[in-house]
Amino acid sequence: VRRVTVEDALVDTGATRLSLPQPIIEQLGLTPLSKAKARTSNGIVDRTIYSEVRFTLLEREGTLPITDLPAGLPVLVGHMVLEQLDLCVDIRKGLIYNPDHDNEWIDEAY
Repeated sequence: VRRVTVEDALVDTGATRLSLPQPIIEQLGLTPLSKAKARTSNGIVDRTIYSEVRFTLLEREGTLPITDLPAGLPVLVGHMVLEQLDLCVDIRKGLIYNPDHDNEWIDEAY
């Protein structure tokens, strides 16, 4: 089992997936699964989708396939991560937090 601790990641609610820089992907030994297009601030680019990783954010765990980023960019936490972990973003305060329901998972059904 390989493990990486990321102290500082960029949360972007406009991004879709959990994206890791190529050096971290290599360190984890992830397997490429498929290709996908991604819309970035520099236009549409090709990305590789890799095998699932298990991750922890604010004491909540999830698993998702990840996409690659060029070396030198921060880990990018997209909305799929936040949705899977039932986390909210307070843009004004710059915080990610657990919603106020006794730290219990609540599905949205409306």
